[in-house]
Amino acid sequence: MSNQQAWLSMMAFIRQHYQQAEGLIPLHAPCFDEAEKRLVVDCIDSTFVSSVGQYVTEFEQQITDFTGAKHAVAVVNGTMGLHLALKVIGLQANDLVITQSLTFVATPNAIKMHQADPVFVDVERETLGLCPESLNHFLTEQTIQQNGECVHRQTDRVIRACVPMHTLGFPARIDAILEICNRHNIALVEDAAESLGSFYQGQHTGRFGQVGVFSFNGNKVITTGGGGMLITNNAELARHAKHLSTTAKVPHAWLFEHDEPAYNLRMPNINAALGVAQMQKLPAFLTEKRALAQAYQQQSGLVVLNEPTNTQSNYWLNALLCESEAERNAFLEFSNRQHIQTRPLWTPMHQLAIYVDCLRTDMTNTDWLAARVVNVPSGVRCDG
Repeated sequence: MSNQQAWLSMMAFIRQHYQQAEGLIPLHAPCFDEAEKRLVVDCIDSTFVSSVGQYVTEFEQQITDFTGAKHAVAVVNGTMGLHLALKVIGLQANDLVITQSLTFVATPNAIKMHQADPVFVDVERETLGLCPESLNHFLTEQTIQQNGECVHRQTDRVIRACVPMHTLGFPARIDAILEICNRHNIALVEDAAESLGSFYQGQHTGRFGQVGVFSFNGNKVITTGGGGMLITNNAELARHAKHLSTTAKVPHAWLFEHDEPAYNLRMPNINAALGVAQMQKLPAFLTEKRALAQAYQQQSGLVVLNEPTNTQSNYWLNALLCESEAERNAFLEFSNRQHIQTRPLWTPMHQLAIYVDCLRTDMTNTDWLAARVVNVPSGVRCDG
């Protein structure tokens, strides 16, 4: 089968799957119905539409129940969730934080908000996530231990944390990453923005590091419009995160006392109402997305990425692997002309002018994947 034939067959499959003969088929649209409307109206009627209300607490409980984490803290979005997570694990100005270049820009941006700098290591082709071997090589060759801290030899700067991302919902080899971080006295913060519903060796993503962070942006598996969530098993980290997210206000019936500089990052109750309704549908969403992934993988003439070994992916965004950058570009042009929304992976962070001067390892796999992977429509069907 030629490329053109395979692509036409894929376009026909997508339109048949979404039962939409014409018009734009988006990459990942949200799915709302009367359940969300009912809870949002109830929230409005309660007048508690801002950062205080029952739905914030209920949404946090749903996330802990689903993931198995002991604590959850709801915030305004995933980016600020990462920022807050890095704050509570002790990130300081001038520190270094290891992460991957194949990620959304929010990951290094959250690091820069602390006047710290990212260090980019390569990813794996199978998982699309941070490569343990690349991480270990960098730390072994370029760092030393001083007073219980990991210090970069050349710059004499402390490497405070490592932030791997579970790319497209595919779990990274997080146990190996954790072991390396522990050995080098580095905090592990998981960017689990895309991986609600993904498991590594039976354990939910976000539960391996000190803190994990989810996103509930409009294109995620479930959405609150905008929103994020920190999860952790550490009660003190959870307490501090919640305190900082609510302007560090000391509890009192009427006085305004604040005991440290802080932020206004608490998720509004009206957003959490959407989250509560969406969480009730999450199991069904995950079942449908897995069925769609399996159907994509059966399409002839195309290479579709599958979940890595020993994992269960939420298949947030299904991905095709093209033979070359030229083929990728041709497919993007072809599919979008057909009004089927597709997109490439993000431009790698080390290629962006704002991060080109950051420390980095060899980027062979990052560059190879970024030139070849295309995301295709992956949302659940919704009758509204």
